[in-house]
Amino acid sequence: MRKLPVYLLIDISGSMAGEPIEAVKNGLQTMQSALRKDPHALEQAYVSLITFSTAAKQLIPLTEVAKFQIPALSAGGGTALGGALELLVDCVDREVMKSAPDQKGDWKPMVFLMTDGEPTDQIDNGVSAFKAGKWGVVVACAAGAHANIATLQRIAGENVIRLDTADSNSIAAFFKFVSSSISVNSKKADSGAEAGSMSDLPPPPPEISLAKL
Repeated sequence: MRKLPVYLLIDISGSMAGEPIEAVKNGLQTMQSALRKDPHALEQAYVSLITFSTAAKQLIPLTEVAKFQIPALSAGGGTALGGALELLVDCVDREVMKSAPDQKGDWKPMVFLMTDGEPTDQIDNGVSAFKAGKWGVVVACAAGAHANIATLQRIAGENVIRLDTADSNSIAAFFKFVSSSISVNSKKADSGAEAGSMSDLPPPPPEISLAKL
């Protein structure tokens, strides 16, 4: 069976301490619960969690929805976005099956990235490695006023969304959008298609706006 790979890249730097990191935990739980109730997501979707602070770590390898378990999360350190992109590319190379003459590979990976600040590492190599890959829908979320929209547009192009604040309601809305997007694309994959752009995904909740280029 062809997997629908979904990679979550979540900023857990020091600025996410307090309400934001608690909202991330709650958002992941809500997403997990919603996807486990969706037969298409249970059949098709596999989810990985990559976090980044001073360094990037894959806390959960690509795992089917039914077995996805939320790890302990704590906020602190810098914002190694470049490292997260490089790690993402490495994980996809290991975990996503490529097409071959005798078989179809997995669906193109969906990527959801959320950060509330400026990168504290060098991102050029990470962006270059990311751009060389083949991706499905890539969505980058600027959580609050301190995230760098221009940097996120280098990664996700026009698919950059903005939260006015990194509070509980806004972050909950982001994860609601993520889970509904995974559900929609799982249904498409179940019928032999896949989402190719933001227009194929559900409209974002009112707490989310599309950042302008």
